[in-house]
Amino acid sequence: MIVRIVKMHFAANKVPEFLKMFDEIKESIRVQPGCTFLELYQGEHDPQMFYTYSYWSSAADLDNYRKSSLFKQVWPATKAMFDQKPEATSVHKIHSLP
Repeated sequence: MIVRIVKMHFAANKVPEFLKMFDEIKESIRVQPGCTFLELYQGEHDPQMFYTYSYWSSAADLDNYRKSSLFKQVWPATKAMFDQKPEATSVHKIHSLP
């Protein structure tokens, strides 16, 4: 399993727009082949900071999503709202609490 973590910082006036867009597209992302989990988190001390956590069955599934027409539509629209460079990383999940 691959966990994709994306850290994003938005311009203050773009936060409502991003939240609206995320709400509109989240189910489309969740039903992508291999996506088993997607959540959005907001920074406790910085309301402009957001993190997405998504679980993918394999690196190939994540790569296929990143090549999809959905991603090619969503990512440029999202990037246009940033006021800092985003950070993304993929990790392997090795342990879960019951």
